[in-house]
Amino acid sequence: MQTVKFQNPPSIVSTYTIVGPKEGEGPLKDYFDLILEDDMWGQESFEKAESKIQEEAIKSALSNGNLANNDIDYLISGDLLNQIITSSYTARQLSIPFYGLYGACSTMTEALSLGAMLVDGGFAKKVICATSSHFSSAERQFRFPLEYGSQRNFSSQWTVTGAGATVLSADGNGPYVTYATTGKIVDMGIKDATNMGAAMAPAAMDTLISHFNDTGYSPADYDLIISGDLGIIGKSIVIDLMQKEGFDLSEKFTDCGVEIFDHKNQDTHAGGSGCACAATVFNGYIYKEVLKGSFSRVLLIATGALHSTTINQQGESIPGIAHAVTIDINKG
Repeated sequence: MQTVKFQNPPSIVSTYTIVGPKEGEGPLKDYFDLILEDDMWGQESFEKAESKIQEEAIKSALSNGNLANNDIDYLISGDLLNQIITSSYTARQLSIPFYGLYGACSTMTEALSLGAMLVDGGFAKKVICATSSHFSSAERQFRFPLEYGSQRNFSSQWTVTGAGATVLSADGNGPYVTYATTGKIVDMGIKDATNMGAAMAPAAMDTLISHFNDTGYSPADYDLIISGDLGIIGKSIVIDLMQKEGFDLSEKFTDCGVEIFDHKNQDTHAGGSGCACAATVFNGYIYKEVLKGSFSRVLLIATGALHSTTINQQGESIPGIAHAVTIDINKG
């Protein structure tokens, strides 16, 4: 069994999202709490800007829930940068007990899974989960500095600039995190670092099948099944792979990286990616639509490509991971 069913499902009591200018021009712009006018936000570097974005998202999520820092038992956060410097430097400012995570773009659901386990197990009353990413900081770490002016492959995705934060509580009226399915590493030998969708899709399929087998649910039991950042290519691969395994996702399944940008008019090629992709779409669009009653049960499955530039340049393939959480208006 890879899936935990929570006996005392934690409630999501508040969220907050911040996005960059490009994301603020996309189809989901009305769901984000704060849209920046520029992606430096008054800072000296892209890395410092990303840390400010994550810090403000966390502070604002607490404010939305009428909470102070000392009301929170644990901060669980992560990002894409080496040594998760965004999250560590953010935690330095907040004085909240801190667990730093690295799951690449799967970090939001990894944080929600572990946060829910802490609350359900009685080890915490309130936990805040957060992730962030920044197009420019990710580009110069994983690919090329912007000044280089490299041409992007059509299979490449656009790292979302932004952050999302979720407060989980032992008390509250929902929606609730009712299940968490922990993924396994799946590596099908993809070595193309500009095609993350293909590298991560097999991991998404593996976790989805495990989730359905463990819970007894089927795609029909969900109003929405949404992956984190497979993009256009990865989404298509997952639909095809799941169809071969007897699961029809065609009417319920989409991807945060597909939804956040208008890829044709915004020139994002295969769609969005990055830790903030799932974080902003979940804490913005999905959470607000659940509160409105548009969705009663959602399966969020964020995927991550667990590689680095060094190991990729040495010819290694790209391991994939996917973690899933069920968000339900009822405790189940």
